[in-house]
Amino acid sequence: MAEALLEGTKLRLLFEIGMDEDGAPILRAKTFSNVNKDATVDQLSQAAQAITVLSKDTLNKVERNDSSEIIA
Repeated sequence: MAEALLEGTKLRLLFEIGMDEDGAPILRAKTFSNVNKDATVDQLSQAAQAITVLSKDTLNKVERNDSSEIIA
């Protein structure tokens, strides 16, 4: 049976920096590496909110990106 070993976690924040000519939001991403692999959803949300306070742009989306190695 194959196994997945979690190698790393990244936190990606998408900020809305404006609108294009069609009225669709223009987004800018900021990615934070070396996030604790054991971080909970609540902890990541709190971190995202703390970072957002330092930004002039509006937070649009928060993503957790996990990277795993598949061992067969």
